[in-house]
Amino acid sequence: MELNQLRYVLAIAETGNFTRAANAQSVAQPSLSQQVGKLEAELGHKLFHRLGRRAVPTEAGEMFIQRARRILFEVANVSSEIRDNPKLNRSISVGAIPTVAPYILPGLIKRCQEQLPNLTINTSEAFRSDLEEDVLNGRLDMAIVAQPFNEPQLDAESIFNESLVLAVSRRHPLASKRRFTMKDLAEQTFIMLGESSTLTQQIQRFCGANNFQPRIGHTCAQVTMLKELVGLGLGIAILPQLAQSPEDRHQLVYRQLTGQTPTREIAVVRHLQRYQTTGANQFLKLLRETFAKLARPLAEA
Repeated sequence: MELNQLRYVLAIAETGNFTRAANAQSVAQPSLSQQVGKLEAELGHKLFHRLGRRAVPTEAGEMFIQRARRILFEVANVSSEIRDNPKLNRSISVGAIPTVAPYILPGLIKRCQEQLPNLTINTSEAFRSDLEEDVLNGRLDMAIVAQPFNEPQLDAESIFNESLVLAVSRRHPLASKRRFTMKDLAEQTFIMLGESSTLTQQIQRFCGANNFQPRIGHTCAQVTMLKELVGLGLGIAILPQLAQSPEDRHQLVYRQLTGQTPTREIAVVRHLQRYQTTGANQFLKLLRETFAKLARPLAEA
């Protein structure tokens, strides 16, 4: 039994397909199939039902997959402990959701370059579900996400709370208002991130709690695009305070939402069983310090 065979089995389980698994592992599909076949022959059990193009774990496969994950996790831990030797170069992998990554990671990496020059930081920007999967599988040391978070294998440390604010074009009728009602919002067209975004899900819950469903005119993959569309007057948006920047004042106006202001809680997520290297702990210390300095009043313009 070889470690690559374990990785191939997990890749098939994650993708549900031998070809996609081979692509994910950067190996030829016949080679991957051959290695899995050899492993099945060694074990005396089929690990997958081959259902056309789909690969579904058998009962033996489910058992093997659970053990394989633990084995590869321990292998990763051994590698981390060795990499954490102060005489060797150190590296960590950090992920963040799109409504956090561009506003936190660049400045944080710059601080690390100045204070921790021997630490290499690899970053990833993705939606929370993808980041959760990467932390669970050991591809990330930690991820910065929005609460709530209830995965039992992961530790979620809350590090920042912020208000969600209304963003409108300077030419929008709501821009001149200091107070407005939920009816004002219900009559507007919203611009949002995709449905996989935890921010979008939270906004929909907030609107539902105020007895209306937002009328969505545009969806975007990035906050930058969302702001451009709001600036053009194509709709309104609800954004975290963290997303504000000095350049916004040329085309956007931010207003506090009246009544019970919605907030979001940012957490850093780590695997409970993952070895925490010195580099990871040093990065986490700077991360906490960065968020501690971010509490600031809404800059209305």
